[in-house]
Amino acid sequence: MGYKTIVTEPVVLEGFQAVMKPTKFGYTLSAVLPDSVIEQLEEDRGPALEWVKSKLKNPKRATPQPEPWEEVEQGQYKVKFSWKEEDKRKPTIVDSEGTVLRDPNIPLYSGSTVKLAFFQKPYTKPDGFSYGTSLKLQGVQVISLSASAGVDTGDMNEEDVAELFGKTKGFKAEDPNVTPAPATETDVDF
Repeated sequence: MGYKTIVTEPVVLEGFQAVMKPTKFGYTLSAVLPDSVIEQLEEDRGPALEWVKSKLKNPKRATPQPEPWEEVEQGQYKVKFSWKEEDKRKPTIVDSEGTVLRDPNIPLYSGSTVKLAFFQKPYTKPDGFSYGTSLKLQGVQVISLSASAGVDTGDMNEEDVAELFGKTKGFKAEDPNVTPAPATETDVDF
């Protein structure tokens, strides 16, 4: 079964991010996607579920798992990607010019704007009855950084991922354009 790569328009990272530097649980990226991307995913999910269900020993007793996206407000859906250091195929992260980013100190955090390349993959759980689809991140193109306190790529190499996105105006590894977090006022009572 072939997988269709989806490349988003610029989207905003939301929530906890461990994209450039892993936590003890590995890497994670969360973003909010528009309705148009989810419509593509829903269109592909049906055939993927049917295909994986046909591979089960007893499909009549099988239980589909929920979609790997969650509506957070009208027309906006949150998705979460995760991967481990030891994964053979980790997502490639590039700047707006297509230069591969390797510096773990790049502040790719909530509020940063990125383009994502990913695909939907069917799976079965070890119980032999549960099945569903998951989203696999192939690449990230950084458009802008927010200074608030930055898997499976199939057969693609780093150059292929950079080519998926092309070039766009925005973040460059040699010339960062960090957007500072908005200043907050603190009330002090004496």
